[in-house]
Amino acid sequence: MKNYFQQVYEIVAQIPKGKIATYGQIAAMLGTPKNARIVGYAMNAAPAEMKLPCHRVLNKKGALSPAYAFGDKAIQHALLEVEGITFDNENCVNVKKHLWDCVLTSPAQI
Repeated sequence: MKNYFQQVYEIVAQIPKGKIATYGQIAAMLGTPKNARIVGYAMNAAPAEMKLPCHRVLNKKGALSPAYAFGDKAIQHALLEVEGITFDNENCVNVKKHLWDCVLTSPAQI
């Protein structure tokens, strides 16, 4: 059986360019909707060699990750912007516009 972090990484790897996912959305896809914080821990621990699109995972308000996550918030902003993601006046992503519309029928698919 895959551990939780591995399951998170498999979902994150599927987020397409130009879309974002939230921590809570990923947790819900795994059948654990209250584990958004654990998804955040998984993102923080993601091995660089996996080359996951971690920059596409945001909180439910569309706020960028803390500066320590990418070395600087401007890095995450630039990575998203080059993919066509738009931001509001508070530097948050328009979640309704860019949210990845992926519904899994079963956590067993992960």
